[in-house]
Amino acid sequence: MSTPRLPDGLLERLAGGGGVVFLTGSGISAESGVPTFRDALTGLWARNRPEELATPEAFRRDPDHVWGWYQARRRGVMAVDPNPGHHALRELQSILGKTTLVTQNVDGLHQRAGSRDVLEFHGSLLRDRCSECDHRAPAGDLERDTPPPCPHCGGLMRPDVVWFGEMIPPSALEGAWQAAASCTLFFSIGTSGLVYPAAELAEVAGARGAALCEINTDPTPLSARCDWVLQGRAGEVLPGLVRALSARPGPGGSRQ
Repeated sequence: MSTPRLPDGLLERLAGGGGVVFLTGSGISAESGVPTFRDALTGLWARNRPEELATPEAFRRDPDHVWGWYQARRRGVMAVDPNPGHHALRELQSILGKTTLVTQNVDGLHQRAGSRDVLEFHGSLLRDRCSECDHRAPAGDLERDTPPPCPHCGGLMRPDVVWFGEMIPPSALEGAWQAAASCTLFFSIGTSGLVYPAAELAEVAGARGAALCEINTDPTPLSARCDWVLQGRAGEVLPGLVRALSARPGPGGSRQ
């Protein structure tokens, strides 16, 4: 496969040795076949609104109903695989070294592709946590239709995702903010740029002098502020970056 021509300056900035932040959104997961949050409201769930399923209040009112939807989402996620975009990000992290990967996705596909230390802004479908004591555990039986009791306090376990009205995990928020404030290059990949506080990370990076690069199939509110806009699927654009960077002589490339 040929290596696409990259915009002037992008490859140099990417290989320049500064910190790089990758922020990913639902677009990269959609390329694996994962429905977006609202698109997942199909079939038996088509008459629900997100606010009826993704809030602590909804879980308290009808834990079995909320649990059932998330179990269906989990089964859907486990039926798909990471795509070339996920694998390319893992390779870029390995090549570049000083990187931070922040995701708004809850599907665990970055980790399944081999990425480590992923900052999960919205938690993970692949974990449960206790609604009472916050004990966390890997998600169990995907066919179970009622939430299990916490092994520590007996409270109901729930998906370890951030619901409407809940805060971003402090460790993820702090880590992402610090990385955005100190990076030299910030990538926004497959995200609309509309969901805060994740959308603010690009603003933080740009205000501190970082270059901004967007990878998306369609323009977003961030596009006009970016130094480079690479229109296309993450699964096609990111592997091209890997090939171009690997072919580059010297630091950051394959011939050193």
